[in-house]
Amino acid sequence: MSIRRNTAYNLIGSMVPIMVSLVTVPIYLRLIGEARYGVLAVAWMLLGYFGLFDLGLGRATAQRIATLRNAAVCERAQAFWTALGLNIGLGVLGGLIIWPVADIFLGRIFKIDDAMRFEALTVVPWLILAVPMATLSGVLTGALQGRERFFELNLISGVSSVLFQLIPLVVAKFWGVELGVLLPAAMFVRLLTVFVLYGYCRRYVFCGLPASFVRTEASQLLRFGSWVTVTSLISPMMIILDRFIIGALLGAKAVSYYTVPFQLADRTGIIPFALSSALFPRFVGMSREEEQIVAKKSLRAVLSVMTPMMATGIVLMEPFLSWWITSAFGREAGLVGCILLLGFWINALAMIPYAQLQAKGRPDIVAKCNLLELLPYFWMLYIGLNTLGLVGAAVAFSARIFADFVLLSGFSGILRKSLRLLVLPMLLLIAAFLISTNISFGSSEWFVLVIVHLSFTVAWAWRKVPAELRSLVLVRFGKIVR
Repeated sequence: MSIRRNTAYNLIGSMVPIMVSLVTVPIYLRLIGEARYGVLAVAWMLLGYFGLFDLGLGRATAQRIATLRNAAVCERAQAFWTALGLNIGLGVLGGLIIWPVADIFLGRIFKIDDAMRFEALTVVPWLILAVPMATLSGVLTGALQGRERFFELNLISGVSSVLFQLIPLVVAKFWGVELGVLLPAAMFVRLLTVFVLYGYCRRYVFCGLPASFVRTEASQLLRFGSWVTVTSLISPMMIILDRFIIGALLGAKAVSYYTVPFQLADRTGIIPFALSSALFPRFVGMSREEEQIVAKKSLRAVLSVMTPMMATGIVLMEPFLSWWITSAFGREAGLVGCILLLGFWINALAMIPYAQLQAKGRPDIVAKCNLLELLPYFWMLYIGLNTLGLVGAAVAFSARIFADFVLLSGFSGILRKSLRLLVLPMLLLIAAFLISTNISFGSSEWFVLVIVHLSFTVAWAWRKVPAELRSLVLVRFGKIVR
């Protein structure tokens, strides 16, 4: 299987739900209200965070199945069934633990009115059921990634993501906007997805062999997964903690002002995520020299694609939010979104050394880096929120991501190469940020500066893009114009 083809599958699979969300998010906000949408966003954050109760077995399964790519089917089946058996028990445990956490936060801490608080508490039982489904999906997805079945995986993921956004919206339109109705509709889609993923794993991973549980496999999976769990525990905590604190201090509307631009910025990660996901099973079998060559080419490709994209996003963030939702929303969330884009640009680069380290069986390094970042991030978040509000939260997030990139690149052996590659694109993004924050949108000066800046950025990116990618673009463009 080609890395380029698998990356394309991952990219297409991620783009479809994003395009749908561009339509559905403003409809959700108008239909169910900003406060209810804020509660729904926190519910998804809780669910995503408690997905960590798979103890990293999703990633461990992907790495183990990739290692066994040339082994007998019975060995893959043993690894698969062992991971699945462990995950069922862990998912149930996670569901039981999310119960008091969600009940306390939504019932006492989250700043909402009493009527909305009662409604928010109705989602708690559904979150309990959703955790085992999330953990099972992780192992099933990891198994297919290990077999490099990216076409099938992204077909399932794309359809599921679209239905996950559309079905609750249809329910809200025709049956009611209460959270106790919307969440079960979304959970029904997740349940169907689990069954479909299992069917494809039966075909490509364990090939119908009966269930078995091997203690040595369990021990190996848990050793790898335990460090992935630390990452899964700490990294999402640092990502979503800002929303919990914002909700507690500033209210549900402020969560929406932060969450919407965060989700937009997060969507830009589909390209580096598509590439790193395709690289992960390949890194498993590469020599050190091959790994370094591929990592450097991958960084150049990510920089060449992401820098023009982020520069464009920065100069258009506030105007887009004003057009997409409301002008008041754009004023509140525009600057926050620009800062978050800078953080996600760095995060795009960090995905390469992240995949390297985990593929080579060193998830412990990734986890230790996250632990090292934890207390400084809490301190930055506290200072930022109390001095700059939502902007301070965005600054803390972006600063933490930069520290993460430096640490991961250093341990993977590509830091010096990465920093040399970063200098000019970083200056280009800073220039875009200054244009966005200092020049009035729509003025003649704004248009001239944006056109000149983006033209220079695209020209630089075209010059620095790896030759293979440049040739591919030229070939595809030639076919289009014929």
